[in-house]
Amino acid sequence: MILYKTNEQVELMKISAMLVSHTLSEVAKILKPGIKTIQIDKLANEYILDNGAVPSFYNYSGFPHHIITSVNDVVVHGFPNETELKDGDIISVDVGTIKNGFHGDHAYTFIIGEVSSEILNLVKTTKESLFIGIKEAIVGKRLGDIGFAIQSHNEKQGYGVVRDFVGHGLGKTMHEDPQVPNYGRRGSGIMLKENLVLAIEPMINLGTKDVFIEKDGWTVRTKDGKPSVHFEHDVCIKKGEALILSDYTPIEAAEKANINLNTSYY
Repeated sequence: MILYKTNEQVELMKISAMLVSHTLSEVAKILKPGIKTIQIDKLANEYILDNGAVPSFYNYSGFPHHIITSVNDVVVHGFPNETELKDGDIISVDVGTIKNGFHGDHAYTFIIGEVSSEILNLVKTTKESLFIGIKEAIVGKRLGDIGFAIQSHNEKQGYGVVRDFVGHGLGKTMHEDPQVPNYGRRGSGIMLKENLVLAIEPMINLGTKDVFIEKDGWTVRTKDGKPSVHFEHDVCIKKGEALILSDYTPIEAAEKANINLNTSYY
């Protein structure tokens, strides 16, 4: 069942989404070679709690951590752990919060130090595709228009567009209808109506689109071991132009201020 939000509920969702954005900006300040992803989890959890919310992911279907940290060939659902980040890593940090009864849920991929131009372009293209997809998230378009736009932009570069994991509706529960694939046919799927809130999240691989789940039942990796990039925004369907509830501006500012992060793909 698809749930449309009132304008008042959309405003509450924006508070949750912006808390995720600010949490990710706090993460951006501390990322560097040598930091452990479990330390990132601790920081994010404390920041969310200090701001009157709770992490969406903790104990969600048994997930044992507060945030998701997916490094290099991990596509999504990576566990924070004792492994230290190193120069040349990329890391997707996915954060969810519950505040005022509503979820915020989005992600950002960071580059630690120096990487190849091949990886820089993957990050750049994936981020671009998120906003290209969001342009289609308006009243009168169809769900397939979003996926078609994302898929087309990435496949022009020869990248693998993940099929097994998709975006989703968002609200009082973290995963609402409809599912939001990052691939599709133009003009297909449900008609988009005002105040439907979606988490749009391209997951794009340098190589094959194929993935597998590790024995922990959560961690998703690329089948060929090549890097994967993940960006996500919370978006409300509106007439003429989508309303993005989350905001990359504070994240990008913190990223640029951190000398350990590579922003040359901007």
